[in-house]
Amino acid sequence: MQYDFAYVYENGTDNISEESGDYDLGLQEPCGSLLSSNFNSIFLPTVYGIIFILGVIGNGLVVVVMGYQKKLKTMTDKYRLHLSVADLLFVLTLPFWAVDAAKSWYFGSFLCVSVHMIYTVNLYSSVLILAFISFDRYLAVVRATNSQAMRKLLADRVIYLGVWLPAALLTVPDMVFARLQDTGSSNYLFTDESMETGESRTICQRIYPQQDNHIWASAFRFQQILVSFLLPGLVILICYCIIIAKLSQGAKAQVLKRKALKTTIILIVCFFSCWLPYCIGIFLDTLMTLNVIVPSCELQQVVEMWISITEALAYFHCCLNPILYAFLGVKFKKSARSALTQSSRSSQKTTLMTKKRGPISSVSTESESSSVLSS
Repeated sequence: MQYDFAYVYENGTDNISEESGDYDLGLQEPCGSLLSSNFNSIFLPTVYGIIFILGVIGNGLVVVVMGYQKKLKTMTDKYRLHLSVADLLFVLTLPFWAVDAAKSWYFGSFLCVSVHMIYTVNLYSSVLILAFISFDRYLAVVRATNSQAMRKLLADRVIYLGVWLPAALLTVPDMVFARLQDTGSSNYLFTDESMETGESRTICQRIYPQQDNHIWASAFRFQQILVSFLLPGLVILICYCIIIAKLSQGAKAQVLKRKALKTTIILIVCFFSCWLPYCIGIFLDTLMTLNVIVPSCELQQVVEMWISITEALAYFHCCLNPILYAFLGVKFKKSARSALTQSSRSSQKTTLMTKKRGPISSVSTESESSSVLSS
């Protein structure tokens, strides 16, 4: 998935795609890479595998527990369910990119486009949901007396128009430009050592029109930075500054609201801690592509290394939500305990009916279940 630093920017899967045009127009000779071939074949698949396992277990648990509840009790719970669904969809694409990084793309053109689209939907929906959560917290804290109807409308209906619809529309470039390419083709510029040796492989990438290729690539980079970071980040910053000002008034009743905000604030801080370094890297790479910054070979190598590492680390954001729930979400832990207890109770009853055992074990199990539910 990661072959050259100028392609990491678009969706973590476009590593080489837009780079071909960038190098053709901006450099006479490609710089050597600081990354060894083991980075692609060993490090990336290992990181993707870890994230896949943690993400499926963690986000899967959140989705199951939230879905198990008859009614979601809070608006924030609804947003977090949307967030976990988006992250779960994302981690399901990582095995494809692990194989792609280690060997080649074996999965055909349909999955090439589909995996690109799933990544894009997750990227944009995640940060937009965080912006919705921030605005919901603003309404709950600052305008608590008359905001319930608006909060319910936002969580039940507007989220589909304000999050999922824009994220889906932003996948149009993936449908148009994502396709397969053979690295052995004559119009492909080799930038990886394994490719220079003559080893041909199939990659899944965005291929822009040959004319003004670097303009297309830069435009989509700036779109990503603007839509997935700057605009939602501004909403988040404004909402939480107002909330902090409100809570700093010192009323004792605000202590509970501070505790309620704790998990959400940490979620947002963790998200931007993961994605901001990567965003800075693709911004610098874009400026070099447009020759705003003189693209020296040393600088390109540093940016390549920076993007490669921060992209891999940024993917861990999809594992943070369930971890934060487990350590900070008291209500979630109670719901999870209740769901797992009732699931265990059902399995016990099924076992008893199947094996036709006596009632002693059943009484013991239900007694234990009652004590867990009351804790």
